[in-house]
Amino acid sequence: MRRRTVTAGNLEEILQVTAPATDTGAGAALPPAAAPASPPGQEHGLRTEFEFELPRGYVDEAGTVHRHGAMRLATARDELRPQIDLRVKENPAYLSVVLLSQVITRIGTITDVHAGVVERMYATDVAFLQDFYRRVNSEGHTRAAVTCPHCEGAFEVDLSGGRLGES
Repeated sequence: MRRRTVTAGNLEEILQVTAPATDTGAGAALPPAAAPASPPGQEHGLRTEFEFELPRGYVDEAGTVHRHGAMRLATARDELRPQIDLRVKENPAYLSVVLLSQVITRIGTITDVHAGVVERMYATDVAFLQDFYRRVNSEGHTRAAVTCPHCEGAFEVDLSGGRLGES
């Protein structure tokens, strides 16, 4: 088996070469723009985007606090891409910053979420997003089973946001 060195520059080329071709009858691959349109986050009846509310909020350059956002389900490509990122190779702890920046679709009015945005978030919010990512991508939902410490009653809470006491 021949090994191939992958760099950030040739990742797209390799992914295109190894992507399965879709036969449209004429032997040509179906371009992404020609795929049937589905509502965002609802491809094939599967929920692919999840809303969240940050505990503290992201403060942009203008001083505006953004707390509400959305995260999409991660793909294999999302989890592979950070492995070749030079920042991650230099500092493996940076992996979560790169990964979160790829799957967060918006924070407040900010739709261009990149690693720099995640870097400027409070540690509390990054920890929340890491846990949210794990729940959404491994368990498929944002609910958690909890037990009241006083009455021992069991119930579910939705971790995607909302204030304490709100339904």
